[in-house]
Amino acid sequence: MPDRIMFVQLKTGYNTDAGPSWISMVTFTNTWRTAYFHGRTLRRVTGTAYANYDSNFYDVESDERYWVSGPKRDQTDARYRHHKPVVDEDCREQYEAFLVGVALPGRERG
Repeated sequence: MPDRIMFVQLKTGYNTDAGPSWISMVTFTNTWRTAYFHGRTLRRVTGTAYANYDSNFYDVESDERYWVSGPKRDQTDARYRHHKPVVDEDCREQYEAFLVGVALPGRERG
């Protein structure tokens, strides 16, 4: 299963992208329809008119909605958010290298 450093933001219960967010190692299945993050199983939102509008994954146990995407070098990961996400220790070194120009693991070719 592919492991990727991703931006993850909790959307449920927060208005206008104000939920907590993380830069974290996320494990995906081979189909990329299921992700594992902080002990949660997230499934891709599909089949609705609003799929990928405000959230692109949901927690299968709690139904909480999440936005999961690749991090941006300019750190503008959330649309209206002004504070930085929590960076997990297991990916801090690679993320900091990414911010200064190094490719993320698994994305060396784009």
